Amino acid sequence: MEKYNLTNDLTVFGRQVKTFPSGIGEAFDELIKLTGDGAGERSYYGVSEFKDGKMVYYAMAAEKIEGEAGKYNYDQLKIEKGEYLTSTLIDWQKKTGCIKDVFYEIIQDPRVNKTKPAIEWYKSDNEMMCLVKMND
Repeated sequence: MEKYNLTNDLTVFGRQVKTFPSGIGEAFDELIKLTGDGAGERSYYGVSEFKDGKMVYYAMAAEKIEGEAGKYNYDQLKIEKGEYLTSTLIDWQKKTGCIKDVFYEIIQDPRVNKTKPAIEWYKSDNEMMCLVKMND
């Protein structure tokens, strides 16, 4: 695991995947089609957290232009700036079944803030970074 410093808050937009864990791929495909930007042209994020005892997952895209969420009538979230504990998956599309295990390992570290969402940062079709915010 490594530390990563997100220097600015990041505004993202997308939708909750109500059928989680199924439906994640379709939700990202919808975002890519909507924006016209593939991975590498725009960053995409999976944002997940436990609410009321169940996992809530959002498929999100980074805003390139302020107000994109409203333009597309999508949900808007903010990924907080700060220090994150991370683990990078190369060739992630062949390893989707182990993403939960990577996050499980990260959240065992006492330096992370378990009240903050877990973030999947899809940097490209090959590279994905798992991030959990560290305690301030």
